[in-house]
Parts: sequence; structure tokens; C-alpha cells
Amino acid sequence: MSDDHTHVQEFFGARAADWDSRFPDDGPAYAAAVAELGLREGDRVLDAGCGTGRALTPLRAAVGPSGVVVGADLTPAMLQAAVRAGRGHEGQLVLADVAALPLRSEALDAVFAAGLIAHLPQPSENLRELARVVRPGGTLALFHPIGRAALAARQGREITPDDLRAEPNLRPLLAGSGWRMTSYVDEDARFLALAVREG
Repeated sequence: MSDDHTHVQEFFGARAADWDSRFPDDGPAYAAAVAELGLREGDRVLDAGCGTGRALTPLRAAVGPSGVVVGADLTPAMLQAAVRAGRGHEGQLVLADVAALPLRSEALDAVFAAGLIAHLPQPSENLRELARVVRPGGTLALFHPIGRAALAARQGREITPDDLRAEPNLRPLLAGSGWRMTSYVDEDARFLALAVREG
């Protein structure tokens, strides 16, 4: 396992048990972001870096009983917290690295990724892997329940020009990874970048 993976597992593993209680009001923001993915009944969607599974319930509601929902995370403790929270029945939980997903090419209609991009060790390659598992015309949502400035303030740091989530950085990063950005919102209440898988 790479040092990046070990760091991610240690960081989130130590926080998994109380993750949901630290951010109790994020539910509506997750539901609103999922709604913007434009999922339909029967669609197949991945929650990449699903954590405690806070997006699984709105994803399941969007695709209905005939749809497929997969939650993939690198940290066993986060998946265990998702099960304890009762979210395990909303989709299939998989211990997996988003850099090497155990999914067929073009198997999905969409990917939802909350708070993921800042933790990707090789963003371009990792976003290319997400593109691999999505059909042409499928969608990607990069989401965070608060915007970049609010998150930086919460963490006691400044936004830097090299922040991957800044639109001038993110748009070409996505374009070079098989995605075309279709919308970008960065406000205090949320961060949401939507992209379409190029064919």
C-alpha cells in the first residue's frame, strides 16, 4: 500500500466513529447535490470515496429499486460506520481504491464524489479511472457540503492558487481526464462541479 493510502486510511479511520455527529446538518446539501446529477430510475451510480455513506440514501432514492448503487471506500472503518448508520442496505459497499476500481469499463451512468478530490494521490490518473467506469455521456459530481473558502477557514488555512478545486485548475484537469465540466459552483454553502464523460 502506498504512503498516500496509508495516510488516508489513518486520517479517516481515526475519525470514522464520530464522523456523522461532527457534521449533522449536511444531509440536505447531499440530497440537493445528488438531485443535480440528473439520475433516473434504473441508473447505475458509484459513490466514490463514500465514507459513512451519507450520499447513499439520496442516491438510492434517485435510481429507485431497479437501479444500482455502489459505495466504494478505501477505509474499512468508514464502511463499518456506514453499516452501523443503517446505510448498508441502500447499496453495495465495497472496500476499494478509486484508483483501481473493481468495475467493468462503462458499467455506470454516474459517479458522485464528496470531498474526494483533495485526497486523490494522482488526480489526473484517478479521474481517468472514474471516467473509465462511466459510459460516454454519463456524469460526475465533485461535491463538498461547504465551499472552498469556508472549508479553508474551518481548517485555519488560506486558499492557495494551486487548489485543485479552483475552477481554472479543475476545468483542464477534468478535460485531460476524459470529462467536460458543465457547471461549477463554489459558495459558502457548497462546492459542486458537474462534468460529462466525453465519448
